[in-house]
Amino acid sequence: MNKAVTVMPDVQGSADTRHIAIDKVGIKDIKHPIRVKDRSGREQHTIANFNMYVSLPHNFKGTHMSRFVEILNEHEYEITVDSFKDMLVEMTKRLEARAGHIEMAFTYFVIKLAPVSSVRSLLDYEVTFIGEITDDKPVITVKVIVPVTSLCPCSKEISQYGAHNQRSHVTVTAKTNGFLWIEDLIDLVEKEASCQLYGLLKRPDEKYVTEYAYEHPKFVEDMVRDIATKLNKDPRVTAYVVESENFESIHNHSAYAMIHKA
Repeated sequence: MNKAVTVMPDVQGSADTRHIAIDKVGIKDIKHPIRVKDRSGREQHTIANFNMYVSLPHNFKGTHMSRFVEILNEHEYEITVDSFKDMLVEMTKRLEARAGHIEMAFTYFVIKLAPVSSVRSLLDYEVTFIGEITDDKPVITVKVIVPVTSLCPCSKEISQYGAHNQRSHVTVTAKTNGFLWIEDLIDLVEKEASCQLYGLLKRPDEKYVTEYAYEHPKFVEDMVRDIATKLNKDPRVTAYVVESENFESIHNHSAYAMIHKA
């Protein structure tokens, strides 16, 4: 005995009479496993947090939210940096949208060697891939938050001994026209800081990083200018935002600077 097929109404696909288009509609904060290849050729298996949006024309009441989740789950564990752009294109086609936006944020680890003892340790960095597409033209942006040490030049100049230093977060958001390893951006930032950070240091290493930072004082303004100078010389980078936030050790506020090149 055949059961009657019930046709379910498509409320999202019904017409809307308010004539107001929506710039972004979709889902936020959905977690999914991904694989990321590092510069050494190894693959890191990690969990990414996704935000996925499309534009919605004025004449449609809503988008089909379930299709965003379907796209993620169809890829299962196969989401990679290489397939990120393909997923962006697929999303806009499946949802019949003119424009789309995906953010894929994850923790990325780099093996660091201590400067004197060479002891190995992992340091974590927050990375986000941002994909935007309009009229079938995708643009990928990479955002990396790099923790570093900054030492105040003014404090060093006016003090008979010592100088205050602090941990800083340098954020680089870069649009590229060629392949760029995550480590390339990390290296660029760390070389322009008063000193880079390490997951593990022995006493000889601690002495080294303390003295190295003292010999390389940087204002927050110096940090963003020096990094911007290096980004300007990299032909793979077409646009960027570089920010530095210094979590002051002698104040209850942060120092901040930003440079934007469109």
